[in-house]
Amino acid sequence: MDKARFSGPRFLGGAMAGILMLIGGMFLWQGHSQGVSEVAIPKPPPPLPLIPESGPDAPRRGAPPPELPTAKQESKEAKRFNRYDRDRNDRISRVEMMSTRSAAFRKLDKNGDNLLSFEEWAAATSDKFAKADVDQSGDLSRAEFATTAPKAAAKPRCAC
Repeated sequence: MDKARFSGPRFLGGAMAGILMLIGGMFLWQGHSQGVSEVAIPKPPPPLPLIPESGPDAPRRGAPPPELPTAKQESKEAKRFNRYDRDRNDRISRVEMMSTRSAAFRKLDKNGDNLLSFEEWAAATSDKFAKADVDQSGDLSRAEFATTAPKAAAKPRCAC
């Protein structure tokens, strides 16, 4: 046998793998032999005595607990309004309305340069805000904001 065949990184790697497997086997064998010892199973606790629900021996109970408050169900329009009203003052400022409009931004960017010129923005949003701001206060109330809801797209008929 030549010497070059048994020297080198392959031989050392194989020898190390064999040694690691032997050590791992020893740990498994010791763990198995220690796990076989008798384990004391605790006895279940004795059953609790039955308490009568009604009658003279029944426990006295206080007033029933108060009703838990139910979650307030918001309408679709209220959820939409609250999504824009960031400072929760029941008014939507122009800044609040425009801060969440990234999808609308892409629609307004007609030339697709990721820059919105004043003309592109003003043509679409200023008119919509002005039409919705009936009292000319510069803010939209809930009732005014409800008029800006997007129109629902017609659902296609099923071609069954």
